[in-house]
Amino acid sequence: MISSERMAAVDANAAALGVPRKQLMESSGNAVAREVRAASDPGDAVALVCGRGNNGGDAFVAARFLADRDVTVHLLGRPESIGTTIARENWEALRAAEIPTTIVTDSAGVNLGAPDVVVDAMLGIGIAGGLREPARTAAEAITELRGDADDGSAGTTVIAVDVPSGIDADTGEPTGGEAAIAVDADRVVTFHDAKPGLVRLEASVTVADIGIPAAAERYTGPGDLHGLGRDPDSHKGENGEVLVVGGGPYTGAPALSARAALRAGADLVRVACPAGVADEVQGYSADLIVRELPGDALAPDHFRRVADLAADQDVVVIGPGMGDSEGSLELARRFLADFHGRAVVDADALRVVPEVETDAELICTPHQGELRRMGGETAADPDERAELVRKFAAELGHTLLVKGRYDVVAGRTADADAGETWTVRQNRTGNPGMTVGGTGDVLAGTVGALAARTAPFEAAAAGAYVNGLAGDSAAAENGHGLVATDLIDRLPHALYDE
Repeated sequence: MISSERMAAVDANAAALGVPRKQLMESSGNAVAREVRAASDPGDAVALVCGRGNNGGDAFVAARFLADRDVTVHLLGRPESIGTTIARENWEALRAAEIPTTIVTDSAGVNLGAPDVVVDAMLGIGIAGGLREPARTAAEAITELRGDADDGSAGTTVIAVDVPSGIDADTGEPTGGEAAIAVDADRVVTFHDAKPGLVRLEASVTVADIGIPAAAERYTGPGDLHGLGRDPDSHKGENGEVLVVGGGPYTGAPALSARAALRAGADLVRVACPAGVADEVQGYSADLIVRELPGDALAPDHFRRVADLAADQDVVVIGPGMGDSEGSLELARRFLADFHGRAVVDADALRVVPEVETDAELICTPHQGELRRMGGETAADPDERAELVRKFAAELGHTLLVKGRYDVVAGRTADADAGETWTVRQNRTGNPGMTVGGTGDVLAGTVGALAARTAPFEAAAAGAYVNGLAGDSAAAENGHGLVATDLIDRLPHALYDE
């Protein structure tokens, strides 16, 4: 099954792979027409009740495949307000082909006649709120037609496109509340994969293959960035506050992570680092807020101060540049064991994760050598490697982002039931020039910023994708001579220019 949110992402990923939405609409409409033919006979009257989005567009296409039926297309709203280019093009194709159409601008105009089949294509998946006019009146008319005819024969067959209008595709409940109006369909034609809410309906459900390639789900793409934009009414801090804990032997790593988190959209980023390197870390950027910890290296004595700093942060990034001294590792152990929030764990801090019991949500970002040191396995075959990472993530109970030629991201999906389902996605952006030091620190900060706004698995997948895109942009300009700082300023373009 696939959630409505993920389905929208997969559609966008398919388009990025070269399968245009117009082609998918053609396949969807053909599938709807097949269902209509299965439920009717040549010459039967078919009313297609269409909204102004792509759900209606699917029905516009279906009408062209039903030449041997008595078809009428009812458009709810004015043609000039059809919401997408591909739906508008298919509406124009209907008009050019002289297929009968009616335009319904208000509830008084709803008159479906006495068709043998009604196609509900008013609203698709991902719609919130109750039905508004004239869709509400149309839904009531469809329900009335579906009832038994006066002569005792069967009433009109109702076929819904993707999901009955007024029903939440993820829950199966009415979108406007328990007493809301919704279409009661006999059949549902849904696309690519079943939607969770459809199993709760009494309708028969057909899942139509419309040509979305498996790669649109297997690999990250622009669809994985959906929902990461800013609310225009948001205030400082509402887009995420991130604490980076690191530094000591190295100063550049925590600064790279922190600067990347800012460029990836976090509102405020603080760095907790040893006092001996604090001035150097601050010197990398005036945008950073640096909090000094006594001494030259992270140590167990810093636990309470780090815990206090982390308490009101959305995400903590721990590990960049901290080194592998036993004192620094002990701090990481104590912090993670006590922490109840969300953390990205990188670099040397990764080695303590398998031995720590924690209630925190962790996103671990190892390269393959670090993965082996954590107890995980890898393989040369990409699919075998992905499955090994998925199993290890489930064993650890944390999200994994394993860096490599193809990054592998494994974790719980946002709609998984009770944490039972672990899934995996691969990322193909990036290039060999990104083996240079520091790109992993940029990735950790990027994922940290995104994890402040979305679930761990989704943040890791999106982070891998945009970090690779930024690296590809840097390589286009600098070749294999790119450096980690080249990625940071390219992150906003990678996130928002798709």
